[in-house]
Amino acid sequence: MEDVLEVYTRPYDPRYPQVCMDEISKQLLRDTRQSLSMEPGKPKRQDYEYERGGVVNLFLFCEPLQGRRWVDVTERRTKTDWAHQIKELVDVVRYPEAKQIVLVMDNLNTHTPASLYEAFEPCEARRLAEKLEIHYTPKHGSWLNMAEIELSVLSRQCLNRRVPNFESLRSEVEAWQQRRAATGGKKIEWRFRTEDARIKLKRLYPSFQE
Repeated sequence: MEDVLEVYTRPYDPRYPQVCMDEISKQLLRDTRQSLSMEPGKPKRQDYEYERGGVVNLFLFCEPLQGRRWVDVTERRTKTDWAHQIKELVDVVRYPEAKQIVLVMDNLNTHTPASLYEAFEPCEARRLAEKLEIHYTPKHGSWLNMAEIELSVLSRQCLNRRVPNFESLRSEVEAWQQRRAATGGKKIEWRFRTEDARIKLKRLYPSFQE
C-alpha cells in the first residue's frame, strides 16, 4: 500500500509519466420489445425482458497528473489482449518519448510481464517490460488504483444502461471520452497519504510488543 501511495506523491515528469490502468467487463443486452418513448410527465419505459449478446471487456488507462484517460473496448480479456494494450502504451500511440512508464494496476493474473512473452518474441517482450516500472495494489486494496475512480465515472455516465452490440458500446465509450476531454481533462486530486494510512488503517499494520 505504501509503495503505491509513494508513487502518488511524485511530481509530474514527462519522462516518467504515471499511469493507472484497470479493466471491467460489460454484458451486452438487447431489447426484446420496443421501448416506449419519453412523454411529458413520463420517463422512457423499457420492458424488463432482454436478450443477452455476450460479454466484452474495457481496458481503461488514465494519467491523473495530466487529466488524461482513454478506454479500449475488446472482445476478450486474455493475456495477449493486455500485452497489446501495453505495447500501445509504450510505443507510438501513447508514450513513445518516455524513458519509463510508472504503471499502477491490480495484480490480476494477466497483468504481468509474463503476458508480454506470450504475445511477442522474447526480445520484444523484454524491451516492453523494461519500459515499465510496475506498482501493484495490494490484495483487497484495488481502491488505491486511481483508475477505479475513472471506471466509476464511466460506469455511471455510460455503462449503466443496456447496450446491444460491440460497435454501439465502442461508439458510446468514444463519445464519453470526447466529453471528458472537452471539459478540460479533469485531474484527480489524490489526498490519501502514507501518514493517513498509518493512522486510519492502523489495524492492517503488524503490532510490536516490547
